[in-house]
Amino acid sequence: MPHERLAEVFARRLGALAAAGTVKRHERVITSVLPAEHGRGPRFLLEGYGQKPFLRMNANSYLGLSFERRLIAAEEVAVRKFGAGPGAVRFISGTWQPHVALERTLARFHGREAAMIFSSAYATMVGLLPPLITPETGVISDELNHNCIINAIRLSSAKEKRIYRHLDLDELEDHLKELSGTCRRAIIVTDGVFSMRGDYAPLDRICELAERFDPAFLENVLVIADDSHGVGAFGASGRGTEEVTQSGPVDLLVGTLGKALGVNGGYVVGSKVVIDYLRETAPFYIYSNPITPGEAAAATAAVGILDSTEGRTLLDHLQRMKARFENGLTELGLETIPGIHPVTPVMIRDTAKTRQVVESLFERGVLATGLGYPVVPSGDDEIRFQICADHTPGDIDEALAALAAALA
Repeated sequence: MPHERLAEVFARRLGALAAAGTVKRHERVITSVLPAEHGRGPRFLLEGYGQKPFLRMNANSYLGLSFERRLIAAEEVAVRKFGAGPGAVRFISGTWQPHVALERTLARFHGREAAMIFSSAYATMVGLLPPLITPETGVISDELNHNCIINAIRLSSAKEKRIYRHLDLDELEDHLKELSGTCRRAIIVTDGVFSMRGDYAPLDRICELAERFDPAFLENVLVIADDSHGVGAFGASGRGTEEVTQSGPVDLLVGTLGKALGVNGGYVVGSKVVIDYLRETAPFYIYSNPITPGEAAAATAAVGILDSTEGRTLLDHLQRMKARFENGLTELGLETIPGIHPVTPVMIRDTAKTRQVVESLFERGVLATGLGYPVVPSGDDEIRFQICADHTPGDIDEALAALAAALA
């Protein structure tokens, strides 16, 4: 069917996004990876740029495990044994032994009764929140929560949808007080680590509030945290924001296999009864294929590395590289949000300048991501640098020198 008039609408909208500097469609295509050597971490070749090597400072692969030979070997073995794809959704015939083994491994790693894997962490959150939110539920969300949480709440049938100012627990408490008189159930949902800033939720204090108000709700208060940027990158053993805040286990913890663990997919851990309920009600689980058996096997290998002395060594190195980079920013007189998470923003606070600096970094062989509205609040334009365990001191110094030159 012809759709010229609609195409014109879309073209105008794309033009407006481009004029505002928020268009994302110009994606860099990685064509090859040069292995680490001579005191330098991996370098990346891009389509259209020949043999020019690029230092990647915008990856979520916090432990550098995506190139780890043991993960690759585990995936290869599973692919040869089980095939390249699952072949069906899980309740039909798409559950394979590596899926079950991975879920048991994740539950054990997080000290929970059960775990459940999804095709991505985004699908995990959008899949689990709507089945848990009833027309008698009040849901309360941090204003800087990830887009997956925002959309999951939009898709829900909540009686009340409340937002509290970022990390403002007094306002969270006020919402709990108000909802206790109108709702049977309350759900507090938050990121663990906030991906644009590298700061984190005080899960210990949030859980204390939930416990205090729990008797006021006939169907309890649940705390749900998406710690996709925390698990594997945060805490002495990589157990994320729960470990850093010593909160104890939240009711449902969402994580990803596609960041620090270096593979693909998402998951949730919690009590057996809640996980069993979600297996019967979460559409993104029931009606979508799972990750491949090969990916599941590789992810199990990644958790094994993380949960070992080697994993702690990687985390220690990651912290040293993070501190080196943040100290360098301070010496350059740049504004950042101090913290211990490897996400390290440089606050530019101007859309055009952010874009200009990112392009200048690119010309100098450094890949970094500029973030502006609506990805971040207006006036919070930033360049997000992400430190990884396969970065070396030389890499950090190279990135700092390029940034200094780009801002000169």
